[in-house]
Amino acid sequence: MTQEWDAGRLDSDLEGVAFDTLAVRAGQHRTPEGEHSDPLFFTSSYVFRTAADAAARFAGEVPGNVYSRYTNPTVRAFEERIAALESAEQAVATSTGMAAILSTVMALCSAGDHVLVSQSVFGSTISLFEKYFKRFGVQVDYVPLADLSAWEQAIKANTKLLFVESPSNPLAELVDIAALAEVAHAKGAMLVVDNCFSTPALQQPLKLGADIVVHSATKFIDGQGRCMGGVVAGRSEQMKEVVGFLRTAGPSLSPFNAWIFLKGLETLSLRMRAHCANAQALAEWLEQQDGIEKVHYAGLESHPQHELAKRQMTGFGAVVSFEVKDGKAGAWRFIDATRLISITANLGDSKTTITHPGTTSHGRLSPQEREAAGIRDSLIRVAVGLEDVADLKADLARGLAAL
Repeated sequence: MTQEWDAGRLDSDLEGVAFDTLAVRAGQHRTPEGEHSDPLFFTSSYVFRTAADAAARFAGEVPGNVYSRYTNPTVRAFEERIAALESAEQAVATSTGMAAILSTVMALCSAGDHVLVSQSVFGSTISLFEKYFKRFGVQVDYVPLADLSAWEQAIKANTKLLFVESPSNPLAELVDIAALAEVAHAKGAMLVVDNCFSTPALQQPLKLGADIVVHSATKFIDGQGRCMGGVVAGRSEQMKEVVGFLRTAGPSLSPFNAWIFLKGLETLSLRMRAHCANAQALAEWLEQQDGIEKVHYAGLESHPQHELAKRQMTGFGAVVSFEVKDGKAGAWRFIDATRLISITANLGDSKTTITHPGTTSHGRLSPQEREAAGIRDSLIRVAVGLEDVADLKADLARGLAAL
């Protein structure tokens, strides 16, 4: 006979527990089978007890699964775990990180609304705002990330959202999130923070005053470069709008990918500590090498926002960018000389990756847009993985020799 199981006791037992415990156990709802690991639900639809039960669930009058485009138990477990880690009322999972940004803006903005975006964001984020949101009547302007006065001056009466990455991709620029949240709220706007580089293990923007957090779960939340996904987290009032867009437009996270992300979250804190330690060691080493003109990493005392990073983050992240001599030619020679590190634009993997942002992640931007974002031809980005740091130094030394 199948064991009876009180699925609700898991949540009630997690009140007040630490971050690492939430990362392992939050959101898990055991079935009557009593499984220890998170179950994986492969189904497109669900069977209802009666026609009245079906009608009540479709109308949202009673909780329960309706259709896996927007209700799936495995996806819901991932959403609940992220919400717990980000101290959010609710989280909504999406098919990719870009879908998380798409869903947020489509759910919360209308034609005629104004959005302020940091100049220092991922290239595809700029493309999304420039090529698509503007087409549908959303007004978009760009502001230097760290300049609070510029943000305040750029806000208009119709400004709905302020959108930032902090730390930014790939230069590790920061903004004082608490101060920017005050600027936004004083003008009746909401602050959205892309927390992809830090993850909730290193930074929790909602606790600092931000309204919404978005992630590309493809990166450090997975941690091994296996699959794609995204997530939006914030207050239930806003997340209900995001769910409405997801239900209709369908940029949904697959249950299998949600299950992978649940496994990734179990080791998130451990991995981020190891990533940060390796990145710190490499950044300090690179700063001492001939041929390196500048290193961008918030963990360095030479970083202009090092003290801010210490205040609002518990670690400095895994992405180290640096500039080399001889522009693009020098950067390409450096990259091509490496043998261990993977040449790919992805990041957040256990394997260290190296890329030339100007021709990959930010390659679709115009030269003027790259210049505004500080993406120079001489810039190289290394997303530091979990290998032995001595081996990583030896591989980067090959790049240095090629200069």
